[in-house]
Amino acid sequence: GGGVAAMAAAAAQADPMWYDREIRFDVKFDQLELRRGEVLIDSMRSIEDTKGNNGENGELQVTNLRLLWISTTNLKTNLSVGYNAVVNINIRTANSRSRGSSQALYVLTKFNGSRFEFIFTNLVRDSPRLFTTVQAVFRAYDTSKLYRELKLRGAVIAQKELIQLPKEQIFNRISGIWNLSADQGNLGTFFFTNVRVVWHANLAENFNVSIPYIQIKTIRIRDSKFGPALVIDTSARSGSYVLGFRVDPSEKLAVVHKEIKALYDTYYNNPIFGVSFTVQETAPGIQDLKVPMQQDDVEIVDTAESSHDALAAYYADSSKLPDREPEFNSYLGLAVEPLKEGVTIQQLWSVL
Repeated sequence: GGGVAAMAAAAAQADPMWYDREIRFDVKFDQLELRRGEVLIDSMRSIEDTKGNNGENGELQVTNLRLLWISTTNLKTNLSVGYNAVVNINIRTANSRSRGSSQALYVLTKFNGSRFEFIFTNLVRDSPRLFTTVQAVFRAYDTSKLYRELKLRGAVIAQKELIQLPKEQIFNRISGIWNLSADQGNLGTFFFTNVRVVWHANLAENFNVSIPYIQIKTIRIRDSKFGPALVIDTSARSGSYVLGFRVDPSEKLAVVHKEIKALYDTYYNNPIFGVSFTVQETAPGIQDLKVPMQQDDVEIVDTAESSHDALAAYYADSSKLPDREPEFNSYLGLAVEPLKEGVTIQQLWSVL
């Protein structure tokens, strides 16, 4: 009944958006579990987190939103790397305590202004699946942003038709929709699909907005200087936009509001993130790892220092910590941290 629907809606609103956006170290077990709409694509045993836990065996899980590495001996030692933070992925030779020199997956990331590098080494010889799967899934994520990100003035309309995404279904097209962002309003058209709401101006189709349901916070009817309007509030991550639309004739407003709200609720119960992939035979997941775990009789107290240390191992610049003592630089006329050997200030500026 209504109570169950309300609970589902509340759970949907509480569903956090961090899974593909953030890098987290040593997360609690419930954050290792898949969120709604997250799919386990592949899972590989005997993978070492060479930079942070060299010599330790673990399992690498590849989902449509993130990479998870979980130590086989201690579930509390783990990584969650969201694809949105990934800058690039390549294959190089790494030195592992367990394997010596061998091929490894290098994942370079940027998160909260810092660059982190992760190195995953396959402890089983001649097993390239780790590399091919991760690279293919990351490419699929990177090329499907319109499913997950708000887009203003994008190439989403061609000859007044919505350019559909793979597996996108158009449920309704509604004319007589005024965008109230300008003083006089702009007359345009709505498209409602299973993943987003798109509006475009009738006279200029490049004046448009594509709003994935995943970025919508609320949809409501509110008074405006143009009379009652449909108002869509977007998430802080997408810029906290407040988008107002007037519906002509006004009697249609309640119907339009009800329809978009129903599509939004349906989406939240089963989100579509748009990452297409081919499922290979997968190894069993972390459920299997749960069984042998025994409760430690030691309470682990998290401290700021311990989490800081976990981060330090992954800095892309290994000399990031500790900072070097500043010295006067005549080129800049400033006291700066000394550069690494072989690097000049001119070279750094040329990077920009």
